[in-house]
Amino acid sequence: MTYENWQALMQAFGFSENVSTYDVLKAAHAEPHRYYHTSSHISACLRHLHSVRGEVDDWKSIALAFWFHDAIYKPFSATNERDSTDWAIEFLEGNNASAKDINKIEDLIMATCHDAKTTEKDAQILVDIDLSILGAMPEIYDVYERNIRKEYRRVPKFIYRKKRKEILQGFLDRSKVYGTDHFSRLWEAQARENLARAIAFL
Repeated sequence: MTYENWQALMQAFGFSENVSTYDVLKAAHAEPHRYYHTSSHISACLRHLHSVRGEVDDWKSIALAFWFHDAIYKPFSATNERDSTDWAIEFLEGNNASAKDINKIEDLIMATCHDAKTTEKDAQILVDIDLSILGAMPEIYDVYERNIRKEYRRVPKFIYRKKRKEILQGFLDRSKVYGTDHFSRLWEAQARENLARAIAFL
């Protein structure tokens, strides 16, 4: 999530540098209540996107969606994705983006709600990358679980355990955790091991 990445993205869209937006986004991802949903998560997503850049239809829209998809993150809010999307739309409209780009990025960010199966290729790739942590090596995944608990540290343990199990089991109950064949080959088996282990330890 470097300024160089941001500049390249602004150039791809034909926008000005938008330095103030970059600064605000960086500050948002450094909020003290964030432990996982930080700039490190965005940087990891952008690295994964770079690895499949030749496979996507609209890499710049996916990249911008990643920059904004956790821009507003309040652990107890049910509207984080919608609020982040609205911020992205405001930014795009202020830069005279096309209606096509605005609609595409809105759909991409809202896909990170993970509550519905998407069939659009770029959205599938974005969603899989957003969930890449589930298929990380066990020691990295375990840090992720600890960081999520820190973000919800105000929740009593028995409630957190119940809710977290439901979320993790929901992913495990899917026929496939990842929607694309590419990322399923890379991460599916490890993700299922991680999820099962995390549930057992809760």
